[in-house]
Amino acid sequence: MKHRRIPQRRAVLAGAGALALATTATLSLASANAADGPAVKQLTPAAATALASQLSGHAAGSYYDAAAKKLVVNVVDRKAADAVRAKGAEARMVRHSLAQLDAARATLKQRATIPGTAWAMDPRANKVVVTADRTVSGARLDKLDKVVKDLGSKAELRRSKGKFSPFIAGGDAIWGSSSRCSLGFNVTKGGQPYFLTAGHCGNAVKSWSDKQGGQEIASTEDSKFPGNDYAIAKYTADTAHPSEVNTYGGSPQKITKAAEATVGEKVTRSGSTTQVHDGTVKALNASVNYQEGTVEGLIQTDVCAEPGDSGGALYDGDAAVGLTSGGSGNCSSGGETYFQPVPAALKAVGAQIG
Repeated sequence: MKHRRIPQRRAVLAGAGALALATTATLSLASANAADGPAVKQLTPAAATALASQLSGHAAGSYYDAAAKKLVVNVVDRKAADAVRAKGAEARMVRHSLAQLDAARATLKQRATIPGTAWAMDPRANKVVVTADRTVSGARLDKLDKVVKDLGSKAELRRSKGKFSPFIAGGDAIWGSSSRCSLGFNVTKGGQPYFLTAGHCGNAVKSWSDKQGGQEIASTEDSKFPGNDYAIAKYTADTAHPSEVNTYGGSPQKITKAAEATVGEKVTRSGSTTQVHDGTVKALNASVNYQEGTVEGLIQTDVCAEPGDSGGALYDGDAAVGLTSGGSGNCSSGGETYFQPVPAALKAVGAQIG
C-alpha cells in the first residue's frame, strides 16, 4: 500500500520535527586584544579552520564576529598573526594554544567524567568552559571544582539551573511500537531515500510508522549512541520525502547541502514541541556526559529546546548543520542545547542530503 501525507505531515517528515522519544527509561546527563587586519567576509568558515590547522601549535581556533561581520583566527605569537593576515583574515592574540586547550579537555575526560557535566572549548574566551547541571553536588561537585582549578586559566566552571538530558519525550511525527519521534533531515544513500534522526531514538525503535499503530514506512538501518548521537532509517514505503524543513506557519525551508558549524554563527532549530527558535553557536567539539555514556564532538548552542525536540533539525538557510541531541532548560527560561553535526553523521553512514 502506498502512503502519502497531507502537506502538514509531509513537512514534518521533511526534517523539521524534533526527534522525540517517549520511553519509560529517562536518560539524564551524568552529563587580547584584536590585532588590526583586513575584513574577511570572503573567508569561509572552512577556510578559517584550515588556516588555523596549518598553524599547528600557534593557533587556537576561530570564530565569527557577528558585529564586525568577519571571521577571527586566534593565534599565540606574532609570526602566526602575520601568516593569518597574509591570508586576509583577522588575527587575535590569545594566551592558550589549541594544543594546550585540548590537553585540558583530555584531563577533564580522565579525571572528571561525571554525570551531569559537559565541556567545550570556547574560542572567544580562549578556555575550556565546563558546565555542571543542578544534579552535580556534594563530593562530585568538589571533585569537579578541584580539577577545573588545577587547570588554572585554561578552564572555567559554570553552573546550569537545569538538568542535562536528551530531549526524548513528546513530539508528533513518527512512531515505533513504544516510542514516538520526529525526523531531522531526509537524505539519500545509494540512490535510495533515507532519513537522519538522533541515535538514542534509533537505538529504541527499529520499525517506524507515520501514525500510532500504523503500517511501517521506514526501518532503522544503523544508530550510534552514546559516543555519537545519530541514526539513519530507510524508507520502506512509497512516502513523500522532500529535502526541506517544517517552519511551522511559513514556507518550508529547502535544504540543499550540509555544512560545518562555526562559533558565532546564527542558526535555527525546528522541532515539533517548541517549533522554530533561533540562536547562536557557542562552542564546537563539546563533550556531554549522559548516564549511559559520553557523547563527543557536539555543537553547543544557546538555542532553546524542550522534550519532544530531540533529533530535530538545526540549520542555517539551506544548509543542514545538526541534529538535536540534548541539553537543559526550556524555551521560557532559556538553556543550552547540544547537536550532533550532520556532516559527520552523513560521512559515517555514507549518505547525502537530498
